[in-house]
Amino acid sequence: MNIISPDHDGTSLRIGIVQARFSNEIGSAMLTVCTEKLIALGVAEADITVATVPGALEVPLVLQNMAASGDYDALIALGAVIRGETYHFELVSNESGAGVSRVGLDFNIPIANAILTTENDEQAHARIREKADDAAVVAVECANLVNRLSQNFPA
Repeated sequence: MNIISPDHDGTSLRIGIVQARFSNEIGSAMLTVCTEKLIALGVAEADITVATVPGALEVPLVLQNMAASGDYDALIALGAVIRGETYHFELVSNESGAGVSRVGLDFNIPIANAILTTENDEQAHARIREKADDAAVVAVECANLVNRLSQNFPA
């Protein structure tokens, strides 16, 4: 049996991040945590590109453009969608999540989706560190895995 072990070495990886500015206090805090973790994993600060967009619905379009460029080994989506009094929460949560997943599959690039979907601000604040840290680890691990698989099984 061949087992591929997780590889969390970010050296030489290029990572793109798209952060939604709606609920910007949360998104900005996530960006800080995420970039700190990427650097701790060995990703060079110069190899991290950050773009911001108005809200979660705009994230997939910018991820798509980043993926199409071929300049990145992995991408990260950051932001927060917090339930309000209308159905809009479900629409934004579902559509942004589906869009992020579609871009990853269409372009064969790992995308760590760290767009929080919470009932209130307190839940979002409680999840900033864990979710942003996880996004960095997922991006590095999956970039290394996809890169290794593509070397073993070239297209």
